[in-house]
Amino acid sequence: MPTAVNPWLALPAGRPGPDHIRRLRAAHERLITGCGLPDDTVRSVIVDSWRRSLGSGVDPDGVAPPVELVDDELLTYRAAHPLAPVMPVIRRLLVEDAEDDRMIVAVTDASGRMLWVEGDHRLRSRAAGIHFVEGARWGEDIAGTNAMGTALAVDHSVQIYGSEHYRRTAQPWSCSAAPVHDPVTGTLLGSIDVTGGDHVASPHMLTLVRATVAAVESELRWQHREQLQRRASHRPPPLQQRPAPRLEVLGRERARLTLPAGPVELSLRHSELLLLLAEAAVAGEGRTAVQLAAECHPGEAAEVTVRAELSRLRRLVGGDLVASRPYRLLGRLDTDLDRVRRLLARGAVGEALERYPGAVLPGSRAPGVAVARERVAALLRQAVLRSRRPELLLRYARLPEAHDDVLVWQACLECLPAGSARRAAAAEHLMRLRRGHRSR
Repeated sequence: MPTAVNPWLALPAGRPGPDHIRRLRAAHERLITGCGLPDDTVRSVIVDSWRRSLGSGVDPDGVAPPVELVDDELLTYRAAHPLAPVMPVIRRLLVEDAEDDRMIVAVTDASGRMLWVEGDHRLRSRAAGIHFVEGARWGEDIAGTNAMGTALAVDHSVQIYGSEHYRRTAQPWSCSAAPVHDPVTGTLLGSIDVTGGDHVASPHMLTLVRATVAAVESELRWQHREQLQRRASHRPPPLQQRPAPRLEVLGRERARLTLPAGPVELSLRHSELLLLLAEAAVAGEGRTAVQLAAECHPGEAAEVTVRAELSRLRRLVGGDLVASRPYRLLGRLDTDLDRVRRLLARGAVGEALERYPGAVLPGSRAPGVAVARERVAALLRQAVLRSRRPELLLRYARLPEAHDDVLVWQACLECLPAGSARRAAAAEHLMRLRRGHRSR
């Protein structure tokens, strides 16, 4: 199989054939029996995980992972866990449609213990046979290669397709998972995992899981701010409060930064750099020039170029907003992107759509910007589709990114009343789209 563009995706080009599955199983057998290393049939991220599993002494045919928390102990532990307050967000974005989508949603702590397991009750009943249940520990060092355990081990979102699992009892399943961090301290809190059949290993599913993590971390950050504000409400108010700077990047080719002194139209490069610093601030982090170069320039990038641009940016916006060594925001910077994520996390789909004029810096090719653009777009699309509200679907369909989206127009057709002029227009547009797909 050719090297995937994204090594974290299990099936970037669609469902593999029987030959690929046989080669995966043969590679797995060679590794665990010490007969040789896997060939390029297996992604490097999987080979590395198999080696760690082997080194940890995981038996590919051994007993199911241990159930470490039960009954009151489980209830008490998870009630106090930092992810407990954001479970409504996870349920709204993933669990509500899990039964229709034939999948299980699991939320773990940082060690891989499953605290919540929800979704399709038939699949959950089957999965219980391999201890895929609340309280069981699925860390990679215990359960071998699996999406949630491997995502925690490498601190990165990842998909595991069927026979890529280290333990044979898990190989009938596929899964997509991503780690969740405290947005203020950067501490690893746990992971969100979706498990089911082959469809769970599609690229779209990993995007959905990452978008849910972004919404969860945004909500955690908002809750932290509210806690600080409640504490501050008991203190005497400052003599004069200045509004926080605001960065607008949605639907704009160049960002607009509103400072107390007035608005500033930024160049594309300065727009990208300031947005990347704002996104880093969500996790309470800064960035080195090397990191920003990688996130800002596709391909090779000169660190000295990024430093020069950041120096110009600091002169433009002031040294009290952007600091260096590492580059970071010194204070609060509100972004329209983060506002949309917060609204979606709270279920305010209509208001989020009103505040979403278009994609994040649509002309930017910076990899870091593309990630932010893709995540919020996927989050909004899923929320609108799940709302099943005709007025939201029609408003969303007018966005450039939805103009050729067959699934969106199909949903419009299904939700609009028979005889409606708007339904007839939607049906005509959907027919044109389908004709276009067939002619390609």
